[in-house]
Amino acid sequence: MTITTCIFDAYGTLFDVAAAAREAAAEPGREDFAKLWPRVASDWRLKQLQYTWLRAVADAHDDFWEVTQNGLDWALENSAIDDPDLRERLLQLYWELSAYPEVPTMLAALKTAGLNTAILSNGSPEMLSGAVNSAGLAELLDDNLTVESVGVFKPHKSVYDLVGKRFGCANEDVLFVSSNGWDAAAATGYGFQTVWVNRANEPMDRLPWTPKNTLSDLKNIPELAKSL
Repeated sequence: MTITTCIFDAYGTLFDVAAAAREAAAEPGREDFAKLWPRVASDWRLKQLQYTWLRAVADAHDDFWEVTQNGLDWALENSAIDDPDLRERLLQLYWELSAYPEVPTMLAALKTAGLNTAILSNGSPEMLSGAVNSAGLAELLDDNLTVESVGVFKPHKSVYDLVGKRFGCANEDVLFVSSNGWDAAAATGYGFQTVWVNRANEPMDRLPWTPKNTLSDLKNIPELAKSL
């Protein structure tokens, strides 16, 4: 078995989803928000994910940007924050999320090794393009694959189908990397080699499948891809 293609989830895996709230909290005049931003960031991410799952099972697909705004609105209300300017600032920053520090070097090593690299994300094409360009990763990724082409969110099988259709590779030749345990688990069930990037040292999700590998960050992805 030889890995030919490395596929990455975007939000939380390559890009730090807490960065928008953290950066807004550090801006002048946002001292009150600075006390609440970790809770808002956590709620925002949780609701964003929950709303994708609910839309998928209800067959009520919508653009990920709409889902992202819905999640933020719930999170702000849950912290009793009514600040339209802050809301707009948080949404603006979400288009410019910081990549984790090891990402550029890691992707460059994969490209040097001759591997295909791509994102497979719930994000809309416009959102992914904004994040990738803002982080300076465009030259290190062969494609940004998005659920918008199939009209349903992960972990639906049709989303993972996009990888083989794009790169013409067998499932076992793909190393799929996600910070979401449920995503890495579902991709294992699909037939990919998988990595769960467990930065927060969380428990394993109780699902029919488990990720084949667990790492605390992305630094060793090139070494792992070479060894499989």
